[in-house]
Amino acid sequence: MEKNLNWAVLGTGVIANEMAQALCNMGKKLYAVGNRTREKAVAFAEKYGIEKVYEDFNEMFTDPDVDVIYITTPHNTHITFVREALKNKKHVLCEKSITLNSLELDEALRLAEENNVVFAEAMTIWHMPLYKKLWTIVKAGESGSYSDLETAGKEYTDVSGKLIPPLGKVQLIQLNFGSYKEYDMNNRFFNMNLAGGALLDIGVYALSLARSFLSEKPDKIASQVKYAPTGADEQSGILLMNTQGQMATLSLSLHSKQPKRAVISLENGYIEIMEYPRADKAIIVEAESGTVHEITAGRTADALQYEMTDMEQAILTGDTGAMRLSDTADVMEIMTHLRKEWGMKYPGEVW
Repeated sequence: MEKNLNWAVLGTGVIANEMAQALCNMGKKLYAVGNRTREKAVAFAEKYGIEKVYEDFNEMFTDPDVDVIYITTPHNTHITFVREALKNKKHVLCEKSITLNSLELDEALRLAEENNVVFAEAMTIWHMPLYKKLWTIVKAGESGSYSDLETAGKEYTDVSGKLIPPLGKVQLIQLNFGSYKEYDMNNRFFNMNLAGGALLDIGVYALSLARSFLSEKPDKIASQVKYAPTGADEQSGILLMNTQGQMATLSLSLHSKQPKRAVISLENGYIEIMEYPRADKAIIVEAESGTVHEITAGRTADALQYEMTDMEQAILTGDTGAMRLSDTADVMEIMTHLRKEWGMKYPGEVW
């Protein structure tokens, strides 16, 4: 029988609420909650029937009954809390962006290894069933044939049961993510003291999706950036290429609405995904015939449940493959490189 892991959550915002609801859907409930403002933690505990509320949220890190902590606080606080949790041998699932930069992430990964615990980013793209199916289709079709078609043919079919022909190699990925945020320089999206800006807030999704479909990490990066009055990146265009010639273009904005649209162009067709961070549907269009295949898998509403299920399996089995830590590290390297080029360093940040 599998061990029942005790989850604690740090923070009581939107993601914390979704996380608590996801655990309920899994037939479980949160063991503990901590928050800088204790009154908010008490209200959160009452809402979800949580038995333990910390007088001081820091007690969470040393509580012997806590197995895994979900950190939902602002980006700039992550490394401080992650460091304490890992030092005390707690498994950690941390909201994106997992840290501010690669130096912080390297430290956290080292601490996780030293303390033999799982540390991972709560990146929905790594865990949505749709992407797991699309990665299988793309990987299997790179050679132009499905070598294991007889044993796993259903993996390569659309909603009607029709076989998707091999798509060949990924060549170009185009990603848009534009949010129309209230143009208030005090809110977290533009506040440099809270690690604001488009790159760490929404760009991390676009970069994660791109990295998941590229055969290797990009080694050439070019960009243009427009700053908000605070100095945070308000809008940017990013161009990536790896040694195989695979390219990705990203358009990001916190002050101009765009569809969250991804197009992955391959040799023999393209994949189009709308609302891609939590997508449960895609279409594949064959290049030569124009035949359209619809692919569905999972449910958008269950995004956090997929994350937490994969995290629990990683903890219980020791197999962290589904957490895609190397891809998280590659994405962080790209974001760190870009901000260094832009000269956009957060107050107190060390890189």
